[in-house]
Amino acid sequence: MSAPILRRFAPAKINLGLAVTGRRADGYHTLHTLMVPLDVGDHLEVEAAAGLSLEVMGADLPRDRGNLVYRAAEAYLEAAGHPGGAALRLIKRLPLASGLGGGSSDAAAALLALAELYPTGPDLPALAARLGADVPFFLVGGPALAQGMGEILTPLELPPLHVVLVNSGVQVSAADAYRWRSGAFGDPLHLEALLEALHAGRALPYRNDLEPGVRARHPELAAVFAALEDSGLHSPLLSGSGGTCFALARTREAALQAAGHLAEAHPGWWVRAARVHPGPART
Repeated sequence: MSAPILRRFAPAKINLGLAVTGRRADGYHTLHTLMVPLDVGDHLEVEAAAGLSLEVMGADLPRDRGNLVYRAAEAYLEAAGHPGGAALRLIKRLPLASGLGGGSSDAAAALLALAELYPTGPDLPALAARLGADVPFFLVGGPALAQGMGEILTPLELPPLHVVLVNSGVQVSAADAYRWRSGAFGDPLHLEALLEALHAGRALPYRNDLEPGVRARHPELAAVFAALEDSGLHSPLLSGSGGTCFALARTREAALQAAGHLAEAHPGWWVRAARVHPGPART
C-alpha cells in the first residue's frame, strides 16, 4: 500500500495596516501590523519518503535549500531527529514577491503537514520564528495582531471581510521595501479605531509604512490604485512589502463583480476576489 498524501492549503495574507516602529541592533525591524489570511493561496502535498525532495509546479522556483519550503522541511526533520524523509510537491498559485506571504505560508504548511506525518517533532512556533518573520502567523490560522518581528501574535476576531487583490506584475523583495523606507519610525497602529471601522463597514483608518517607498520606485502602481478606486471599492492599500494592492468591498457580490471588471479591463493583471480564511483547518 502506498503512503498517504497529506494535502494542505497555504493561504495568502494581507496586512490591514503595517507600522514599522523601530529597528533592532541586529538590523531587523520591529512591526505593529494586523494580518489576515485569505481563501486564495498555494497548495502543498506531502508524503513520507526515504529522503527529502521538493517539486514545484506553477513557478520557476528553487527545489533545494534556496526554497523556504525545503528549508522548513529540512529543519523540522533535523529537529525531530527522524530517520525518515518527505517528498513535497508545491503548487504555486500566488504571484511571486507580491506581499501576500506566499513563501512563508508554504513553509508553515510544510511544518504543519510534517507535524502530522511525524508527530514527535519540535516546537512549531519556535521553529517557525527561526525560518522567517511571517511564518509564525500562518500557524495561527486566523487574523492576528503581529508585533516584534512578527513572532508576537495576538489572535483577533474580525467580521466577514471581502477584498479584491490586484498584482500588475510588480515584484518587490522585502529587503528592498525596508531599505526604501525613510523618515522617522511610526507609532503603532490605532488598533481600536481600525477594529471599530472594520465592524462598522467604514473606510479604514490605516497605513502601510512601506508603501511610500515602494510607490516611489514603482510609479506604475498608481494605475492599480486608481483602478481599484474606480471599481467602487474602498480603503485601497499596498499589502506588506508589495507589489500586490487590495481594496475592500461591502459584499461578496461586489467583490466578485469588481474583480471581474478589473480582470476584463486589464487582462495582464493577476486579479482575485477573496475573503478571510475561516480558521486553522487546512484542507
